[in-house]
Order: sequence, then C-alpha cells, then structure tokens
Amino acid sequence: MVPPKLTVVPHRAEPGEARYADDSEPAVDASEVLAHEGWRGLPPNVGRLPSADRRNQLRILEALLFAASEPLAEAFLRKHLGADDDVAALLEELKGFYASRGINLVKVAGKWAFRTAEDLSYLLERNAVEQRRLSKAALETLAIIAYHQPVTRAEIEEIRGVVASAGTLDVLMEIGWVRPRGRRRAPGRPITYGTTEQFLDHFGLDSIKDLPGLAELKGAGLLDSNLPPNFTVPEPTDVAALMPDELPLDAGDEDGEEPLPPLGEGEG
Repeated sequence: MVPPKLTVVPHRAEPGEARYADDSEPAVDASEVLAHEGWRGLPPNVGRLPSADRRNQLRILEALLFAASEPLAEAFLRKHLGADDDVAALLEELKGFYASRGINLVKVAGKWAFRTAEDLSYLLERNAVEQRRLSKAALETLAIIAYHQPVTRAEIEEIRGVVASAGTLDVLMEIGWVRPRGRRRAPGRPITYGTTEQFLDHFGLDSIKDLPGLAELKGAGLLDSNLPPNFTVPEPTDVAALMPDELPLDAGDEDGEEPLPPLGEGEG
C-alpha cells in the first residue's frame, strides 16, 4: 500500500508580520503549535514527578520504610544506595510526595517512618490498643525526667516536693519511656534517669528539644496562670553520652561508698 501523501499548508502572514529575508513565509513557532493543541502547560502533578535518575533510589527508600516495623536511621538507608546518593535530599523529596496522601513520611527520634496522616487518625481509633492510664505521680515524674534529664530519684522528689513511690519509675521503665543513664558523681553514686527513643516515637517528637515551652504549656492550659514571676521551664536536653558529672552504671550502687583513691595518689 502506498502511504498517503502529506500536504504542507503554508502559513499566511498577516499584514505587517515579519517574513524571512527571502520574502518567504515566516517560521512556525513550536510553542504556538503546542498551545493550539492543548499543551500550553503541563499538569501540576507532572512537574513534581522525580527525575528518571532518582526514581529508582526513591523506590528503594520507599520499599525499606514501608516494610520496616520501626523508624529507620539515615545511616541504615544509606547502605542500600550508592555512595554518591544524597539520602537526606531523597528523603525530603519522598516526604513532599507523601505530604498530601493518607500516609506521611515523618522524622521521629532522628529516624524516618511512615505514619497515618494526622487528619485521618480517627479512622484507626477502633483498632488502637488501649494503653494503661498513667497515674498523676507517674506523669509528673515523666515530665520532670523529660525536662531535667539527667536527673536522680532524689532530685525528682525535691522538684515534686513528695517522696517518689518505689514503683513509679519501674512503671515508666517497663513502658520503655525512661531508662537509667548512669550514676551521679556524688556520695552514694545515685542512678541518673533520662528518656528513650520510644518516648520520642510515642509523642511524635524528632528530638527532646521539641517539647513545648512555657508559652505553649500556658496556652494549652497545663500551667496555672498565677505562676511566680521568676518561674521558668528548663530547656530540655538529651545527650546520649554521659555528662561530666555522670559515671557508667557499673561504677557502683546507690548504697555504696565513694572509693578511696589508689594508695600513694596525691602524695608529693
């Protein structure tokens, strides 16, 4: 079969329209043709699609995060990509892609995980596991540890103004929100306590510094409006390494005595 013959219809210039130097018809602008055919602009979602050379890396990250039962660190994700791949930029791109979807990519405790979008959380309420309610003493103790860590039992009791129950700290450690950090460089070497990654994960915090400050606590009605003029909320810190005034947990027990210096130490 002989293919049909194509006929080119020349563009007729309007009066005053520029022509070629040889007085032929003017060139056809490709953008005008695309606009005429409905391609004036790409749909918004097309412009946001990742480039081809990044798509495979994004799919790898997506698969790892989707299958994980707990948040994943960037160092772990980096092992599955090329040495030159920018994992942080890829995660931010993936986060933006899921920002308006039913699940979101969020950063908790310095790690990454998929979470149900906050505005859709009500759909899962019937399937949520009912947690045991903490006592007022446990909540107060948890708040003191979160804002004052590393902190000892005696320091907790001093802040609360009452003697801490023997089981309060045990309950918080059983849940996994509080952990023993080390021992204070003080007589008796009391144990110091701090929060855990599970605490950050449960409350959706990236770091302990994301805890609400004084103004936010007042706005939420969690603090009495008639506070002393000099009342402040400490800036929480959570350093994984032991502080200068802390010793390792195996340095001694709370009932022990400070060890004597080695014989001859300090003699001139």
